[in-house]
Amino acid sequence: MATTRGSNGRTPTGHDIVVIGASAGGVEALSQVVAGLPADLAAAVFIVQHVHPSSASVLPEVLSRRGPLHAAHAVHGEAIVPGRIYLAPPDNHLTLRPRFVQVVRGPKENGHRPSVDALFRTASTAYGPRVIGVVLSGYLDCGTAGLLSIKARGGIAIVQDPRDAAAPAMPASALRHAEVDATAGVADIAALVTRFVNEPATPWPKHLPGTLAEIEGDEPGVAADVVCPICQGKLTEAVTNGFQFFRCHVGHSFSLESVAAEQAEEVERALWSAARALEESASLAGRLADSGSAELRRRFAEKAQAQARYADVIRQILLGGVLDRADANALEKTAPRPPAAAPRRARQAAAARRPRGKV
Repeated sequence: MATTRGSNGRTPTGHDIVVIGASAGGVEALSQVVAGLPADLAAAVFIVQHVHPSSASVLPEVLSRRGPLHAAHAVHGEAIVPGRIYLAPPDNHLTLRPRFVQVVRGPKENGHRPSVDALFRTASTAYGPRVIGVVLSGYLDCGTAGLLSIKARGGIAIVQDPRDAAAPAMPASALRHAEVDATAGVADIAALVTRFVNEPATPWPKHLPGTLAEIEGDEPGVAADVVCPICQGKLTEAVTNGFQFFRCHVGHSFSLESVAAEQAEEVERALWSAARALEESASLAGRLADSGSAELRRRFAEKAQAQARYADVIRQILLGGVLDRADANALEKTAPRPPAAAPRRARQAAAARRPRGKV
């Protein structure tokens, strides 16, 4: 059963732009939605489904078979025609302009290209209250920022019930932060879309929220205390309805959850690189331990042993997940120490390499 919020003061202009975003679990949800759309739908439908950049997507063929509307990958510059389904090609953003579409390779948003937010935001900018935005199954919170743009300009927001979604995070985030007009199981969404398409839209709003320009990247937000995990550029932050959004000067953008996910991957890459460097250094120290004076052989043998142990500690962190403080302290106790007679510089270097606290 769908739950909806009514509206008043509509003008004769209808909702003729439908934008849909989905990620994990989205293919089945999209199939059910397009199967329920009528052949005479008086709107164009635009879809972003997160896919791997190198995948040969067959989603247009799948959706064309499931419903009466023709589905195809969007072509840059083609005209917008009612009764058609336009899909974002892999590794390209699908964005809207008045009367035509743009397919561009812009900066990733929330780690994705194509981006649900890019489609929603540009649809809202070009068509305002004529837009219906639909958020379906997916991880993290893609689509929330775009839905905020749609609602700010008087559009309609429909969200799949998280209890009905294979991956509930995307719809749950939209429900937390946006003023949603309808929440429904995926089997009821096509009927809701058809109903709203046939209803008149509200006029363009006279005023927009002050933070909307920051969320959409037209104005910089406040300086953030983190850098872009993709390009290392400076990030600015904007907050609206409790939703935190970050953007760098290049154009990479992230929600709080997505920037945390990207940083976790960056930390993992850095740790694997550190493990590799330590293993290589241990190998070279081992070779040096086979030559030179007795004192040099002893020192390089200790260095090889220490660096091999540190590399093993990092591998345990990577393979076993993030360690709590007790685990880190236990590992610290087992880490090799330089002998008491070692020079001061060697003791300081070993102390700097020793893992401490929570990792």
